[in-house]
Amino acid sequence: MPPQAAATLASALLATTEHAIIPLTAKQVAQGSKLFGAAILERASLRTVLAETNNERESPLLHGEINCIQQFFKLPRDTRPETKECIFFATHEPCSLCLSGITWSGFNEFYYMFTYEDSRDLFAIPYDIDILKSVYQVASPGESEATLAAKPLYNRRNKFFTARSLAELIDEVDNEATKTKLKGELHRIKQMYHGLSATYQEGKQSGAESSSIFK
Repeated sequence: MPPQAAATLASALLATTEHAIIPLTAKQVAQGSKLFGAAILERASLRTVLAETNNERESPLLHGEINCIQQFFKLPRDTRPETKECIFFATHEPCSLCLSGITWSGFNEFYYMFTYEDSRDLFAIPYDIDILKSVYQVASPGESEATLAAKPLYNRRNKFFTARSLAELIDEVDNEATKTKLKGELHRIKQMYHGLSATYQEGKQSGAESSSIFK
């Protein structure tokens, strides 16, 4: 991606996170849902078509990404852009369920802000890594545990989609002043999630209602 285009896209994703996703997430975490959100942007204009967040109070399948996809396909067909004309964004690297949902829906490019390790280490939500490792990570005959552990949990560039972190996108920006500004914005917006996480963890400890068995 050209450096100027990377800066424009990164700025759009950050703005969408702060102004479209976080307000929705704040309401849901206060009611017991996790802090994972998502948005769909039109590739040509970078306008936000739709933003959504996790709604596990209603169903354990309504992760932020799946909820976003469900609502996207409820939009009128004559005004809804084709998935190939869109960019998908997840605040947190998508779990196995959401990776499948993104793929089956036809989105061929997505970005995420927090990694699996962030979800586990910063937000005490380890299930994405646990499920991917336990269900999908199969050792070859004679393969050592160390070699298996070093393998990626999924193929981020494949025939169906390309997945990249927002930090990786920002690193492509060649103008140092712009890159520094975007990194500062990324850090600022990430910090907002610590407050959301505290609300979620407090609710979990107090027995907030949720349909998910993974809390």
